[in-house]
Amino acid sequence: MKRLVFILQLVALVALVNAQDRVTGRSFTSRSEVIAQNGMAATSHPLATQVAIDILKAGGTAVDAAIAANAILGLMEPTGSGVGGDLFAIVWDAKSQKLFGLNASGRSPKSLSLDYFRQNGFDQIPSFGPLPVTVPGAVDGWFELHKKFGKLPMTDILKPAINYAREGFPVTELIAYYLNRSARTLGKYPNFSETFMLNGKMPAKGEIFKNPDLANTYETIANKGRDAFYKGDIARTIAKYIQEQGGFLNYSDLASHKSEWVNPVSTNYRGYDVWELPPNGQGIAALQILNILEGYDIASMGFGSSQYLHHFIEAKKIVYEDRAHHYADMQFENVPLEQLISKDYAAERRQLLNPSRSARSYEPGTMDTPSTIYLTVADKQGNMVSLIQSNYRGMGSGMTPWGLGFVLQDRGEGFNLEEGFLNTYAPGKRPFHTIIPGFITKDGAPYMSFGVMGGGMQPQGHVQIVVNILDFGMNIQEAGDAPRVQHIGSSEPTGERMNDGGTVLLESGFSWEVIRDLIGKGHKVQWDLGGYGGYQAIKYDYQNGVYLGASESRKDGQAAGY
Repeated sequence: MKRLVFILQLVALVALVNAQDRVTGRSFTSRSEVIAQNGMAATSHPLATQVAIDILKAGGTAVDAAIAANAILGLMEPTGSGVGGDLFAIVWDAKSQKLFGLNASGRSPKSLSLDYFRQNGFDQIPSFGPLPVTVPGAVDGWFELHKKFGKLPMTDILKPAINYAREGFPVTELIAYYLNRSARTLGKYPNFSETFMLNGKMPAKGEIFKNPDLANTYETIANKGRDAFYKGDIARTIAKYIQEQGGFLNYSDLASHKSEWVNPVSTNYRGYDVWELPPNGQGIAALQILNILEGYDIASMGFGSSQYLHHFIEAKKIVYEDRAHHYADMQFENVPLEQLISKDYAAERRQLLNPSRSARSYEPGTMDTPSTIYLTVADKQGNMVSLIQSNYRGMGSGMTPWGLGFVLQDRGEGFNLEEGFLNTYAPGKRPFHTIIPGFITKDGAPYMSFGVMGGGMQPQGHVQIVVNILDFGMNIQEAGDAPRVQHIGSSEPTGERMNDGGTVLLESGFSWEVIRDLIGKGHKVQWDLGGYGGYQAIKYDYQNGVYLGASESRKDGQAAGY
């Protein structure tokens, strides 16, 4: 404990020494917001942002630009995304003045049963290999979005990614770091090293990387459409590879896949409507936390105060018990959605929160019924897209089908193998999902499209962004750059239970006095480098008729407009 205290003191002192004075804005802010009239894109890679802007300038819609950027990220940031993964999106349609939600997540193999895991001694689904592989939904998501909101032909949209895949691109510092980490775990799987490792090693910072197999895959998709992926040779290659590795995903699983258009759900926080997608994702956890926090005068507590952090952490712990027990595929289970996000339920749950003491555990509420990329784009017509896409666990399962240039996701790990839970494994079911796009409206008009990457951090990140802006008065760049907190150790939808209060992870930037007060309230506090997500946002300023963009400094991202 003494060593932990010393480390925390040292980190706090270093953070204070490193804080830079700014003429405008807060000291922790990396830069000012980007402002433009005609369009805006914010992604986790500068080259993806530039491609999105090129698509907008060529007359493409926000959705066209988002698809183009997502394809670039699948190539350049395979540590967080790719066509082997799933996709979720919230779209503001300027013509109808409505929000639309797309759930493009895939389902478990129909031939894989719960009994298989029991008979083979599994108490949880493995993180890697063939067993956690579910149908990749991203490509169908692209075409669903394009059919409803696109304008340019898919050949034009995917052309930049095809060219970069063939001609090569320089690998960034952060992605090179994560590629090397992935190689340690995934390098043993067939075709992984052949696809990603040059001369037996991952590309280093600044090294030119090419992926001709992915170029061919993208070209096939662009020319022949989504069926080329789900019903053509690509599907046959995926199925054959997985079955050779002892897995269960087969051609019929891919051929029968389809995305689902869903209605986003919201709660009103301080006069603003915050929107998320309903389960099988975890987005409503952000709404539940905001509902609990709304009962307190958060603004008066002050940003970074131990009082605010304690209330946030305890609200998160309360809500994540519901997340563990009540979130699941709504096509399979009767999820009590309206009750979970209701103000009355929040008031009931708020009574559990002790303002001066950390709880070791909470019980879930009683119901009336039983590593990722984020990007956002806005166009000249006022359309806005909030899109998130992932392989899960960085590069996914390690399963890299021959000649295709991408890794398949391992989302099946998100299932629970115990009976009696809504998220218990079943054939053809969508697993609990971590990736969530966010959106805020004000008086029925778009206010901000935003997201924060990073597994279980995502609802916590969404809440901190919203509170930073609406309670603490930060602009959208400050809100993303502000030091974050993450609580880990809650009960999980996969079956793990919290019984020790979990651990509070703090970025540098919080004072020693705050850390000491949190420890005094019973929190286990630990400093952690990384793990706080990656944030992008676009806000519309009605008064001046301009977009404001932000991309935080934790990743390689960029916001740009024209």
